[in-house]
Amino acid sequence: MDMATVERTAAIATWTILLNDSVSLLENPGVQHRVLLRTANALYRAEVINRDDLSDLLELADGALAYAVEALIDSSPEESQWPI
Repeated sequence: MDMATVERTAAIATWTILLNDSVSLLENPGVQHRVLLRTANALYRAEVINRDDLSDLLELADGALAYAVEALIDSSPEESQWPI
């Protein structure tokens, strides 16, 4: 494995840790989504990942946001953090 591949793999693994932080995602979906988008774009601008990787990461970030919003909508009023 060359150094670029190692760096790419490590960067995606680190980004995936952010993606899997369900506590942050459910507490503040908008902020977590923004962090995921900014981090993915920074990796692309630094040429650590390619545009196919970027596309995949952005799609995963959008899916996480959709999941979080759906989970908050489906939660009972007692559990909800959003005022009714």
